[in-house]
Amino acid sequence: MAAVAANVAAAAEDQEPQHEAVPGLESQWLQIENKESGRDRPLRAGESWFLVEQHWYKQWEVYVQGGDKDSTAFPGCINNADLFEDQVNWRLKRGLVESEDYVLLPAAAWHCLVNWYGLEHGQPPIERKVVELLGVQKIEVYPVELLLVRHSDMDTPYTAQFSHTDSVDLVLRTAREQFLVNPQEETRLWIKNAEGSFERLCNTRVTLLEAALQTGQLIIMETRNKDGTWPSAQQQAVSTASEEDEEFQGQPGICGLTNLGNTCFMNSALQCLSNVPQLTDYFLKNRYLEELNFCNPLGMKGEIAEAYADLVKQAWSGHHRSIVPHVFKTKVGHFASQFLGYQQHDSQELLSFLLDGLHEDLNRVKKKEYVELCDAAGRPDQEVAQEAWQNHKRRNDSVIVDTFHGLFKSTLVCPDCGNVSVTFDPFCYLSVPLPVSHKRVMEVFFVSMDPRRKPEQHRLVVPKKGKISDLCVALAKHTGVSPERMMVADVFSHRFYKIYQLEESLSSILDRDDIFIYEVSGRSAIGDNSREDVVLPIYLRERTPARDYNNSYYGLMLFGHPLLVSVPRDRLSWDALYHILLYRLSRYVTRPSSDDEDDGDEKDMEDKDSIPKPGRVAGGSSQDSGPEQAGPSSGVAGGSRAPVDNSPGPSHWPQRARRKHLFTLQTVNSNGTSDRSTFNEDTHAQPYIAIDWEPEMKKRYYDEVEAEGYVKHDCVGYVLKKAPVRLQECIELFTTVETLEKENPWYCPTCKQHQLATKKLDLWMLPETLIIHLKRFSYTKFSREKLDTLVEFPIRDLDFSEFVIKPQNESAPELYKYDLIAVSNHYGGLRDGHYTTFACNKDSGQWHYFDDNSVSPVTENQIESKAAYVLFYQRQDVARRQQPQPGLRDPPASPACGSPPNSEFMDVN
Repeated sequence: MAAVAANVAAAAEDQEPQHEAVPGLESQWLQIENKESGRDRPLRAGESWFLVEQHWYKQWEVYVQGGDKDSTAFPGCINNADLFEDQVNWRLKRGLVESEDYVLLPAAAWHCLVNWYGLEHGQPPIERKVVELLGVQKIEVYPVELLLVRHSDMDTPYTAQFSHTDSVDLVLRTAREQFLVNPQEETRLWIKNAEGSFERLCNTRVTLLEAALQTGQLIIMETRNKDGTWPSAQQQAVSTASEEDEEFQGQPGICGLTNLGNTCFMNSALQCLSNVPQLTDYFLKNRYLEELNFCNPLGMKGEIAEAYADLVKQAWSGHHRSIVPHVFKTKVGHFASQFLGYQQHDSQELLSFLLDGLHEDLNRVKKKEYVELCDAAGRPDQEVAQEAWQNHKRRNDSVIVDTFHGLFKSTLVCPDCGNVSVTFDPFCYLSVPLPVSHKRVMEVFFVSMDPRRKPEQHRLVVPKKGKISDLCVALAKHTGVSPERMMVADVFSHRFYKIYQLEESLSSILDRDDIFIYEVSGRSAIGDNSREDVVLPIYLRERTPARDYNNSYYGLMLFGHPLLVSVPRDRLSWDALYHILLYRLSRYVTRPSSDDEDDGDEKDMEDKDSIPKPGRVAGGSSQDSGPEQAGPSSGVAGGSRAPVDNSPGPSHWPQRARRKHLFTLQTVNSNGTSDRSTFNEDTHAQPYIAIDWEPEMKKRYYDEVEAEGYVKHDCVGYVLKKAPVRLQECIELFTTVETLEKENPWYCPTCKQHQLATKKLDLWMLPETLIIHLKRFSYTKFSREKLDTLVEFPIRDLDFSEFVIKPQNESAPELYKYDLIAVSNHYGGLRDGHYTTFACNKDSGQWHYFDDNSVSPVTENQIESKAAYVLFYQRQDVARRQQPQPGLRDPPASPACGSPPNSEFMDVN
């Protein structure tokens, strides 16, 4: 209802009773009290009823029931004065009770009485609507009275009356009319709650009852500023530059986004999406306001769409050099917990979430019907595709579908029965693979048996799916040492994390592992009984005084690089092993003169028992439960992983000779943390030998600098050059037949079981704006890598006619040709990196480079790089419909702006 006062002027119609048309008294009574049209008729939602003052109505009843037209009981004009608080605003008194203060008459009965008797001059009719509240029909005697104010003038409220069933949109329209708001200006409403807080009235399509609005509440209307911001948000907003001129006027869309802390991934995705012309125009022209879907259970209550709209309006207002996307970041984190905090994320993942969120927030389908997916079952592709697209649109209809959704054909073939399943599925973007090299570059350290040679670092090219033997063969080409005389080990924290066998896969070695390849006298497993030489794992340890009071206990700390040493089987005595190891360490261990060395007890010298023959080892190492005493890594990757060993070994070892040499020898566990002097006959643990140094002896005879030294082989300087690939090659790979993985089989309806079927995807229908995601990040069970292959993509005329299998319209070739409009770039590696954007401004046609706050013009020949990650292409017929302003497509870049940074010098978050 509008304000009652507005109706006063028109309220006095038919004031004088039309006596010539007045029926008889009995007839009057029957018309007013008639059950079908009179006051006893049932209520119907939406119809009007009128209040009549109780005393006047009772007087009228006496008059008509008396049967005398000339009776002094004649009631005169209808007079409702006792129902009003005053004669100015004509506001109804509070607390009026039906049948005591007033009676209710339907519109037909009211108009009859007014025609017969008239209405007191100047009085407005008291019209009320029948509403349905909580499933019950009732007459709304007291409407909702709201106090409307502008955000800029909170002290002069305007009182307006509304029905509980009126929409909030009517409140907004009433406020706009009252405050003379320009039709082009965007407004929104806030409500002041009883506790003094303010809350947005987001959904204007709900009723006042649904919005829980009550009489006396203050409704504030605010108008969006010219710079795209809202007055209510200015107090929370943080200026990007205090010296920024409030009257700044720049090119719309050329606006940076502040990095809030590792949010460059979000900024990059937003800049790309902001430069999709048809989507940005949709928000700038406020078409989204009519399509906000607040009741979609799959959506975000319209909040993501509104937050994105605010961002677009600010960026394209031309009044900002840069804006702070704090509100948007908060909204994203609220609805997608994976983006909470300030960790680095993937721009494509954020883009996927944002497109889905915008779609559901703007979905024109308010109630999704159930749609059963149907297989082709031999029907023509045209028929099945049209059915699939119609089914998709029955549940999904939004500007996102209009702009970004396409359709591809999926064909599955059962390898057993040959059953063919054809379906058509919608897509929002294409994730295309990059051609992957079957070669892998691995860096290893080669340790020669010649003690004079330092370890050599080698860079080897091996098959990606090769075996350990392939690594040895590749190294043999550089060293001349036979692969049969090599053993490969993963060294971690001064110990052997794992010793590999020839047949093991190279995929078990990660790029971050420190791989040492040792030359041995003959290629065999550790402790192989079939060879004349035995290979023993050797650790280096240093005794350190423990922190107790009597210094009775010494701790042992691992240091340096371990060794795999070949020992002749006939020289397996402690004394012989001591001299063999002294020879192997001779490059960095000084051999003492005869005067320096104390030969010790003569009795110990006579103990020449040989070391028993070790048993065969399967490879690897065993983890013992003894306390960890090893020190930090020296030159090897740090960490906290423990070795794993399942190797059998000898039954026991005899006591070693007690001579005071440079160092002593001790059998230890695979960790090197627990000494082993005797072994249980039932266990077959592989012996590991530890070289134990006294601190003074180590300081005197052990050269740590020389021990850690190594040289680089010439091959380390080689770089495996990656040939660039064309974007079309990636799309061809996307449409190539592949076999499903074991983790994702297909259930064949004919075989009634899951099968590793072959799958082929074909493009059927392409969207107006095509997003192509280059799958640069590769994740497998054993490795993670980023492919920095250069993908050559065209700026203009990307032709998809050869990839679309739908029968083509030969008269409209532009339906299959696309022009580039934006690129999301990723610099850096897996664990760190930086995102930026290239984008073409829809108004000027000028390309710009967006790097968080910084924005600079660039030329087209700067766009293509190894950093390109997500590509945005616009169909040429759409571009023509947009009719951009004429401008140079490829202007020279300003010298002051410079070029986009080289990835080698890119700062990362």
